[in-house]
Amino acid sequence: MLVAAAVCPCPPLLVPEVAGGAAAELDEARAACDDALGVLTAARPDRLLVVGPAAQPERGAFPPGARGSLRGFGVAVEARLGEGPPGERALPPSLTIGAWLLERTGWAAAPVEGLGVGEPLAPERCAAVGRELAAATDRLALLVMGDGSACRSPRAPGAYDERAVAFDEATARALGEANTAALAALDAELAEDLRAAGRSSWQLLAGAGEATGLAGRLLYHEAPYGVGYFVASWS
Repeated sequence: MLVAAAVCPCPPLLVPEVAGGAAAELDEARAACDDALGVLTAARPDRLLVVGPAAQPERGAFPPGARGSLRGFGVAVEARLGEGPPGERALPPSLTIGAWLLERTGWAAAPVEGLGVGEPLAPERCAAVGRELAAATDRLALLVMGDGSACRSPRAPGAYDERAVAFDEATARALGEANTAALAALDAELAEDLRAAGRSSWQLLAGAGEATGLAGRLLYHEAPYGVGYFVASWS
């Protein structure tokens, strides 16, 4: 059963070493992530699963101890999912950022595993996977990594799209209210058009959170680089 969840963005710029002189611009986002992870600790889960978008061949399950690196972004920063051998596969960037956040806050409340999810995964399948995960653990916590639209301004990574603000606002509202029905109803095609790298992970959360009665709280919603970033907690 899902007992708590934290939703965090996963841009490499969240790591100060990557952001360099612009690191202070995401101080508020980092602080919000710390608060969200505190909610996970307070829930005393038996298992923590870090979920985030991943490209092939980085999809699938990652065991405790799996490691990732941000060397591809020009910095010698590494992070791992709790204790255990490093495993055969490196974490995708989204899970590496999740592992970095856990290390930053000194996570020790429960064993940690990872799951890389493909953005093309159909909404129904995302929800089904979430239900299966929640049913497999007495007290499951999720750290859900993902970014919103990348089309919020002319300087955003994607071309400006006037639909982006409404999409992100609806997503932020659903995450802040722990509204699983609204998350499940997010339009997969629109999310793809807007380059939202989080839709599949949020819809997995929706499946895991069905009928749990968890309350949500939106801790952060901004688009400092034309990309929607959200931080929310469910407990």
